[in-house]
Amino acid sequence: MARRKRLEKILPKKASKFQKKMGKAPGTITYMGRREGGVSVVNILKYNENTISEQLPGDIDAIVAHKELPEISWIDIVGISDEGFIDKIGKRFGLNPLVLEDVVDTHQRPKIDEYEDYIFGVFKMLYINKEQEIVYEHVAMVLLESCVLVFQELDDDVFKGVRQRIMNKSGRIRTRGADYLFFALIDAIVDHYFVVLEHLNHKLEELEEVVYDNPTPEIAHEIQMIKKEVLRIRRWIFPVKELVSRLIDTENPLITKDTKVFLRDALDHSLEINESIQIYREMSMSLMEMYMSNMSNKMNEVMKVLTIMASIFIPLTFIAGIYGMNFDHMPELHYKNGYYYVWGVMIALFIGMIIYFKRKNWL
Repeated sequence: MARRKRLEKILPKKASKFQKKMGKAPGTITYMGRREGGVSVVNILKYNENTISEQLPGDIDAIVAHKELPEISWIDIVGISDEGFIDKIGKRFGLNPLVLEDVVDTHQRPKIDEYEDYIFGVFKMLYINKEQEIVYEHVAMVLLESCVLVFQELDDDVFKGVRQRIMNKSGRIRTRGADYLFFALIDAIVDHYFVVLEHLNHKLEELEEVVYDNPTPEIAHEIQMIKKEVLRIRRWIFPVKELVSRLIDTENPLITKDTKVFLRDALDHSLEINESIQIYREMSMSLMEMYMSNMSNKMNEVMKVLTIMASIFIPLTFIAGIYGMNFDHMPELHYKNGYYYVWGVMIALFIGMIIYFKRKNWL
């Protein structure tokens, strides 16, 4: 009991991340992230093969109007902590309350849900910021007949390349439907997983060199942190393969056969990413084993030196102990050169043991 109280002082209790949702009915919109207090900002990119326009709509009516337009609309909603706004826009687009609950739940596992007139997907957007840190951002997407709703936490995202392709009229994105835009956004998320994994690989290789050359307790802490990071990344990346596979196999008319061909390419990338993250997971686990092994080897080297030193001085101590006894009738004590004889024997023993240890490769 006393030990438990000590631990509570050292490790303060953390509030459960699900405490906000406890007791509420399913479908209740409850923001579960750490970026509270923000205001939702809507950016709309409307385009077809010949024209393109960007808009910052002033009200929800202007946003919902894009649902019926013949052009393709990318409705990008930045900031999901405004529960009231998310509720209003979700109802105007006819989204299920359970969908809106997942939109604002940043702990939601990646998933794909199919409804009668739309497809809903939740993903984790990973990218490297200016401080060379991995950013985890919750993103939810809704595919409708002529528009794609994107809900994201921050202004920064991985969709810069998609925007440039639309603006520059490069590639096929301007000539295809909303399902291809939906694929392009997923593909951008998946492609940035490679960037994050490459960053992770560099950190693992650097740690591996340091662990091999100079293992320290600080390095053990870094290994533990990167191990947790690998597991966290794996948690968000691993399900994506299943989600892309489900989109390929779906019979929903919102996903055309032409787009499924490109989704297969995203599936190949997802498989490669899953294999890589599994390798990095094993590497992070083996790093701790290597650290413990190297620390054990260093300790063995220390013990080896101490053992050799003890082995050398034990016989010398034995001789010194015998002739240090205060007996009157010890014949060697009365030898004129007895002191030098003892020193000669001790030096000979010392040199002999050094030679013996050298021959045994113990030194």
